Order: sequence, then C-alpha cells, then structure tokens
Amino acid sequence: MIPSNISPVDRAVSAIKSAQAEFGSSLAVLTSCQREGVVTIDLALNTLGSVRVMTIDTGRLPAATHEMIAAVEARYGITVERIRPDQGEVDAMVAGHGTDLFYDGVPFRNLCCNIRKVRPLALALKGLGAYFTGLRREQSETRQNVDIFDRTASPVKINALADWTAGDIASYTREHQLPESRLYAEGYTSIGCEPCTRATAAGEDERAGRWWWETDDARECGLHFSPTGKVERTVDVLLREILEKVKTKT
Repeated sequence: MIPSNISPVDRAVSAIKSAQAEFGSSLAVLTSCQREGVVTIDLALNTLGSVRVMTIDTGRLPAATHEMIAAVEARYGITVERIRPDQGEVDAMVAGHGTDLFYDGVPFRNLCCNIRKVRPLALALKGLGAYFTGLRREQSETRQNVDIFDRTASPVKINALADWTAGDIASYTREHQLPESRLYAEGYTSIGCEPCTRATAAGEDERAGRWWWETDDARECGLHFSPTGKVERTVDVLLREILEKVKTKT
C-alpha cells in the first residue's frame, strides 16, 4: 500500500520501488514522449538506475514527437526502442480502406489503432513482467478510476502518476528542466498521431484534441481500454479481413 499522505513525487517513487521489488529487471517504460512520459522516464531512471524505454512509432507521428524521442535519448544517454507496425498489415489496411480511414467511423479508427499500435505493442511486451505508463486520472472521464498497479492487464500496467494533476506534471517538468514537445506551446494538451490530434480550447479536457470528431466515450486507442459492444465486434471483423489478406500474400 502506497501512503496517501506523502508528496506526489514520493508516491510515484514508492510505486517504482515496489515495481522493482516485485518484477526486478522485467520492467520497461512505455512512452509517447509527452510530458507525463518524460516525467516517468526521469523518475524511473533516477530510482532504478536503468530501465528499458519503449515508444510506438505508428508511421503517422508528428515531427515534433520524433524530435522529442531524440531529445530524450540525448538527455539520458539511452536508446529508445521503437515499436513499429507490420508493414504488410499497414499496406493491406491502406489498400482496402485508404490512408485516412479513421475519419470514416470509430470501427475504422480502431482498426487503424489496432494495426499501428495495439498489435505491435502486444508483440513488444512479450516477456515483460510490467511496464510504466503516463496515465493520469485527471486526463479524462475514461481514466478517472485507473489504479497505480493495474493487475487486470498483462503485463501488469503501472501508472505511477495516476494521482498527479496537470499542475504537478508542469511543476516537475519546469523544476527539473525536462525536455517537452514544442506542440504544447501551440495549444496541444495531448499528443498522438499527427492527423488524429489537434490543439484544445479553454474548458476542454486534456484529451479533447484526440480524435475530436468522435464522441467522448469513444476516444481511446485500445492500448489502455478495449472498445465495447458494436464497435468492438465491427473492428474485430475488419481486423480479421486485413490479417487474412496478409496471410494469403505470404
């Protein structure tokens, strides 16, 4: 049990130490190099000494994110592991549904996220006991109940910053002079693939700029939350079609 009467930094460090005690070296940080991810990297490296750092390169990331990956590598003297989708699966998806299929409905957007993010990540995580993410409860309604140790996930998902506020993140970033994406200065509060992210307006929640053309309850990519109901069944059908096309070509 992590004490609740200590500072956010101390709670996060306590979570990281608990993870090390339980999982040893079978740990990694998964980051998109947003502020939360860089804070997690900084805390994890300072606490553990070394840890694998992984990021998903979907093929549609903005230039600013590639700049951030390079900045993180330079700051910490590490190599960030790039997780990339299977090119055959991407080619089959694009051939069947177009480059920007995600605008055609939630099932098609989920298909794109599955091909470019979920499937390659599942392969990359094999053999790990647990991994750190930058999820915070304050980010959106769909994340307000995330646990620090999510044992429903496999590998175990450790959200060391779950109870941090945006102010906590900003303060730590400033105090430790961490690198941060130039897109924040342009009004972005959550940064994903370039065509699927926009700046947010005053009063919008932090993730309002992600897949902004969809309803709030649909705005997750499947890495952290599975779609439900009709959306899930439809994307399963679409995904199966893509995989069958790839199989016939091999």
